[in-house]
This record gives sequence, C-alpha cells and structure tokens, in this order.
Amino acid sequence: QVQLVESGGGLVQAGGSLRLSCAASGRAFTTYTMGWFRQAPGKERELVAAINWSGSNTYYADSVKGRFTASRVNVKNTVYLQMNSLKPEDTAVYYCAARIAGSDKYSYWGQGTQVTVSS
Repeated sequence: QVQLVESGGGLVQAGGSLRLSCAASGRAFTTYTMGWFRQAPGKERELVAAINWSGSNTYYADSVKGRFTASRVNVKNTVYLQMNSLKPEDTAVYYCAARIAGSDKYSYWGQGTQVTVSS
C-alpha cells in the first residue's frame, strides 16, 4: 500500500513557474514508476509526465515537453514536477500516481492539487 500526498499547486500568471511535490508513504517506493496526471474541467484525465524508479527514464506529453520536468529523490520518497512557462491551458487538477514496475496500471493515487494559470 502506498499513500500519496501532492502539494505545491496554486495560482500563477502565464509564463510563471510552479513546482509540485508528491510525498509517498508506505513500502518499496523505489519499485514504483511515478506518473503525473492532470484533469481540466470537462476533459479527460491525461498523463503529462512519468519517471521510472531510478529517474533514468522519463516520459512527457507533447503538450508539456520542454516546459515540465519530472524528478524524484528516493531517499525522501518524493517525486517532483517542475512546471515552467506555464500557459492558461495548463490549468487543471494535478495528480501523482504510482505504478508497480511491470504493470500497466497506476494503482495508487493522490488527492490532487489545483493549478490555475491566469492569462
């Protein structure tokens, strides 16, 4: 069992930056691939970034590539999403999620943190 708690959301002007954090409790954090998802009102939830257990492999959606960076510090059981050059269309609730290595399903989810980008 893994519990995930996101923090760092807020209101920022377009062009600004935010860093989201996701603190994990429970066992075997280093065996999980971590993902960052977002869901805007009226839209489906989408995967925006993912990072493997060591941080050596990352994935980014085309919409955030070059602007967002995922990282993790395993000794702190924490994963981060650095978001730069934010746009109004980045406004959404952001969730972190954990996927066991070898699985295609994210099994554990945080409660989400709101990110609002004003124009």
